Amino acid sequence: MSNEPNEQRLLDHEYDGIQEYDNPMPGWWVWIFWATIVFSVLYWLNVPGVGSGRGRIASYEQEMASARAKYGSRLPAPGSGPTDAQLIAFAQDPAKRAQGKTVFETSCAACHRADGGGLIGPDLTDDYWIHGGRPTQILRTITTGVADQGMPAWGTVLKPDDLAAVAAYVMSLHGTHPPAPKAPQGVKEEREAAEAGKD
Repeated sequence: MSNEPNEQRLLDHEYDGIQEYDNPMPGWWVWIFWATIVFSVLYWLNVPGVGSGRGRIASYEQEMASARAKYGSRLPAPGSGPTDAQLIAFAQDPAKRAQGKTVFETSCAACHRADGGGLIGPDLTDDYWIHGGRPTQILRTITTGVADQGMPAWGTVLKPDDLAAVAAYVMSLHGTHPPAPKAPQGVKEEREAAEAGKD
């Protein structure tokens, strides 16, 4: 009986006297393998009609709508909320500053230090601001957060009254000169408004 068909499937590779035998996978198995790879790429790209995907833009819009429905009522509408003058008045109010200090020590001190001198986040006691040093700008930064710098949007967690109080407390930290503050970051700004909130 001839072994010629089997001999034709022997390859030239040989190692320790063992010759490699050509035994390919079945064609149907290979097609399924490639099909799963193509499907996984399309699924990962969230292409409409593949898997649960409706497209990246549609998914983004759906997630944003869900976030607005869940958190929208906790975020102030543009133009609403306290004005600069009101926040300055809060900074002059010892009760508001005490309320803000409590919130600050609980929520902000891990990144800005309890004395505001800066740790992961910037120093809040100097004249330099990354996102603006006006009272309403400080409040907006606290409320909306800075996602690319790791600061959460506290407006989704804290009550509006606590947000205003902590902004007033941050204003009152100006010029307190904590030991070993973080190097200045941002742009130097005049701080008369914040100075008005100090004792």
